[in-house]
Amino acid sequence: MLLDALFRSFMQASDAAHALGVCHRVHLLNRVVSWVEVVEARSCPAVNVTDTTLGGVPTRVFHPRGENKLRRGVIYFHGGGWALCSARMRSYDRLCRKMAEDLDAVIMSVDYRLAPEAVFPDQYHDALAASRALLSAELLQQYGIDPQRVCVSGDSAGGNLAAAVAQELSSDDSLKVKFKAQALIYPVLQALDFYTPSYQQNQAVPILYRPYMARFWLQYLGADSSLEPLLLANNHSSLDQLAISATTRSKLNWTALLPAERKKNFKPVVKEKGSPGVVGEVPGLMDVRAAPLLAEKGVLGKTPKAYVMTCEFDVLRDDGLMYGGRLREAGVEVTSDHYEDGFHGCMVFANLPMMSSVGQRSVRNYIRWLDQNL
Repeated sequence: MLLDALFRSFMQASDAAHALGVCHRVHLLNRVVSWVEVVEARSCPAVNVTDTTLGGVPTRVFHPRGENKLRRGVIYFHGGGWALCSARMRSYDRLCRKMAEDLDAVIMSVDYRLAPEAVFPDQYHDALAASRALLSAELLQQYGIDPQRVCVSGDSAGGNLAAAVAQELSSDDSLKVKFKAQALIYPVLQALDFYTPSYQQNQAVPILYRPYMARFWLQYLGADSSLEPLLLANNHSSLDQLAISATTRSKLNWTALLPAERKKNFKPVVKEKGSPGVVGEVPGLMDVRAAPLLAEKGVLGKTPKAYVMTCEFDVLRDDGLMYGGRLREAGVEVTSDHYEDGFHGCMVFANLPMMSSVGQRSVRNYIRWLDQNL
């Protein structure tokens, strides 16, 4: 509750600064985050930590000390709505240190470019470039990573990037090394339906409010913020949007893709008439690189086995549940890890001072899955 109050206060302050022309709202928020959270790359007895680049993209590398042997490798993309946070944040630094130590694995935490300076597909291209570099024979040998045991992972917006990268590289027959697994933590995967049951149920639940998610999407896609009310009303995906086919709609038809206990008594909100032309104005809404849930079944079927974590009190819950279901339909082995007491971002609350039971459990189970499947 304290964190939510602080976050909302900073959001309002950033909106005021933006309106007054002092600075962009995202810059103020990131300045606060950096002041509180960003830490230097400091090694410890168990893990050597260095800042470098991977495919030209800034990356923090966590390499276990000890005997010279081939280790597992994980490339990780942080969350933050494609606009906030950093691999250098204390929260992600701690998570990656723990992963490196507990798994005896090399962890690559990528600092992709952020909005508003960078917009789609810049973040995607950074994630893809870093991933391609990691899978190269040269980098695998340099860091002592077993080419048969490499995973792509990320949380929230980073889970979006991880899913998109997994789709792209799994379909690239020119690659000699591919990911063995994908681990997606409360990923954001579509922007056509802002009335899924989880969006309706959790629209005012901290820390990711429904309007914030629409704003993050518009910033990521380089679209005008004035479109936010249209997205929140589902006017952008109305039936008179001819660019959205019935096949596309079926890929996020939660009435068919979600179990009854998640649908509850919520009803779909599909407008007969909305705001024609929005999809043409914001083509990223239909681009599978931005919205991995819209991928074809054949593409999904080529992706590696998956871990999909979802939280009950999260507007993005149903994105992850639908994606897990579509992956299974495509023949992919999927482990669904759902937390009835979970909330968006809970995994970074595994340490003091913002420590929570669900945060600790989620980290523990995530690392256990990686240990057993990578």
